[in-house]
Amino acid sequence: MKILAVRAIAAITGAIAVALAWPAFSAGYASPELLVSVPELVEKMEPVTSSKASDTDQAVWVIDVRSEKAFAKGHIPGAINIPFTALTDPRAHVPGALKDNNVLASLLGQIGLDAKSDIVIYDDKGGFRAARLFWVLEYFGHRHVSLLNGGIQAWESAGESLTEPGRTPASLVGNGSNAQDTYPFPVNLTPRRYASADWILEREGDENTVVVDVRPSKTFAAGHIPWARSIPWKASLNKDYTMRSAKELLAHFAAHGVTPDKNVVIHCQTGEASAHTYFALRLLGYPQVRTYHRSWAEWGASPELPKSVSDNS
Repeated sequence: MKILAVRAIAAITGAIAVALAWPAFSAGYASPELLVSVPELVEKMEPVTSSKASDTDQAVWVIDVRSEKAFAKGHIPGAINIPFTALTDPRAHVPGALKDNNVLASLLGQIGLDAKSDIVIYDDKGGFRAARLFWVLEYFGHRHVSLLNGGIQAWESAGESLTEPGRTPASLVGNGSNAQDTYPFPVNLTPRRYASADWILEREGDENTVVVDVRPSKTFAAGHIPWARSIPWKASLNKDYTMRSAKELLAHFAAHGVTPDKNVVIHCQTGEASAHTYFALRLLGYPQVRTYHRSWAEWGASPELPKSVSDNS
């Protein structure tokens, strides 16, 4: 009954009313555990003191997805570098396409990550690149992963120190073809977090499914999926790279018809930006949200898939 009432209000009064119609959301993020502040991360990083802890136990795994060069110049103490390029397959015919699931699982497992690992990811792009690893881990079925709000800029602004050097596991450099399966990361794929081109095509005209294109508006205008809605990913961030408040984000997405009752699929150019908006909606508690991670790089290059161009005159 509550969902039906919400839908009625949304249809009549629009975006603002939609935001107010979910009081549990407007009071704060529905899934606040997905976003970690600097003080929270500092607390998480306290050493494990249990008498049962082994030498390899640690309270939290901090993952830096910036380039090796940026990581070497300075990073959060104890962080491990998984360069964002380590996730993609340079040999794939679709630019930015992810490596095979088994290869990714092997790479993550070699680092020492497992089903119990508490993982916090950061970058220097407001989560633009960190969010893709977040999506991969959630798609793999991991349930203990979050982003550092504001990234490395927030860490430094809070007066916390950086350190160097650090370690970038050798297996993460290059195309990952030498990955071993000795310590595979446990994978329990979550299909409801994933979308393919066929999945999108099958739902053309479905009023309960919303396709969101998060590329810049000019890029969208130059070519897009005909029934997609343009919602650039950067609109989810404040100027300091932190996430906007729940109330602001709810009103923002609702203004474009993206509400919690919809089945939402997100795409961008090569899969990074779409993961950021995926994260924003997960933070808000949207239950039906997935990523078309091969994105426009695949769709735009296919002669069989429909496309539209916007008139900006």
